[in-house]
Amino acid sequence: MRQAEDLILRDYVVSAASQINAGGGSNGDNPTNLGLTDFSLVATTLDTNNAYKFMSGIEGMDKFGTGPVRSAYFMLSSTELQSDFDALGSNGSISFLSQWQYPTNASALPSEYGSVANTRILTSSEAPVARGASDLGSDVYYNTVLGKQAITHINQDGFSMNLIYRDPYYSGMLAQNATLAVKFAQAQAITQDTAIRNLLSTRNSSLGV
Repeated sequence: MRQAEDLILRDYVVSAASQINAGGGSNGDNPTNLGLTDFSLVATTLDTNNAYKFMSGIEGMDKFGTGPVRSAYFMLSSTELQSDFDALGSNGSISFLSQWQYPTNASALPSEYGSVANTRILTSSEAPVARGASDLGSDVYYNTVLGKQAITHINQDGFSMNLIYRDPYYSGMLAQNATLAVKFAQAQAITQDTAIRNLLSTRNSSLGV
């Protein structure tokens, strides 16, 4: 049920939020793979629109291999892009910091993969992907970057989740098939459309995947 709620909200955000095509990558597609300028552009757009960041910064500490983390918006991305994020970290000109390199993981979420500039990246296998939709026929990934006031989930008065179960004796004339289902009501809304952007990107073709 919770996954169904997430998928409904995901599809709504994809259909309703404004889009920015990545152009800072090197694969020559439209949109390109993600580059540092794409993260900067989205963060600058949200900053200019006075969006509220989700997370405060993390001060640097004297720990081997770690680095400070800026105050940040959240970006929701596909798990299929994780190798692209790792590749950003191997390029000294692009400041990707893996989640395990944070000075402290006290504020890190379980799905958090890392951060770039003012963006902390969360990955999910359910993040939206448009297969074969780029100019060169590659998959296009919707990376949703949002501030605190961007979206909300609205509970419906007088209606909570119902678990429906009927054993085989009541579910069919031959008592062979049971019924198990959930029923729920929900609504979601973009409460501040200037505080959310879908950053569209493709994969880094040089990774060979």
